[in-house]
Amino acid sequence: MRLLPLLALLALAGPVVVATGQPAERPGLPAEGDAGVRGDGEPLTIGRLQYGGGGDWYANPTSLPNLLRAIREQTGIPTAEREVVVTPLDPRLQELVLVHMTGHGNVAFTPDERAALRRWLEAGGFLHADDNYGMDTAFRREMAALFPETDLVELPPDHPVYHVVNAFEEGLPKIHEHDGQPPGGYGIFLDGRLAVFYSHETDLGNGWEDPEVHDLPPHLRAAALGMGVNLFVYALTRRRP
Repeated sequence: MRLLPLLALLALAGPVVVATGQPAERPGLPAEGDAGVRGDGEPLTIGRLQYGGGGDWYANPTSLPNLLRAIREQTGIPTAEREVVVTPLDPRLQELVLVHMTGHGNVAFTPDERAALRRWLEAGGFLHADDNYGMDTAFRREMAALFPETDLVELPPDHPVYHVVNAFEEGLPKIHEHDGQPPGGYGIFLDGRLAVFYSHETDLGNGWEDPEVHDLPPHLRAAALGMGVNLFVYALTRRRP
């Protein structure tokens, strides 16, 4: 996929006031890259990964339209109104910068699906997995099968994914109670590039949903959406040409 360079929009958007109360610094953005719209002129969107195994991949139905809106508002990047649903074998996967997966239960990929996901990630794709409570064991099992030579590692708070647009000085924000444990942001790196980001014990997707769904305070919704914007912009600006 060829994207038109619109990084100037990020600069024109000015500093963003975020949940921490601090505007993020923008010098970490690459000087060159593809951002904004697809080569066919269509705005960018996010993929929602449909997977097998019985887990509710369709959870948090209002989350991604709200995140796409936040991306438009905070960065000026043109985005679609809604996400697209893709399976690992869907040819449209190649058009997507970021694919999001969530759920409460089991996740199971076939060997062909694992191979397709690995090819996409190695070619520059970015997968965000958000544990909606109950997905952790299955997700870690599938990642171990997908990348047996690479471990999920916890990212330090100074990693660029926490600062690319909105500044999260302490790392991943805590949005939903779950087991009351601190949130953890984990990654899989391919040739030094963060290709998979796993948010655990936080449930960003709950914070992306319509306000009345989970009745979260505004500062938590702002933090969740700000982190989602970071994930999208990080994936977009680190994507291989």
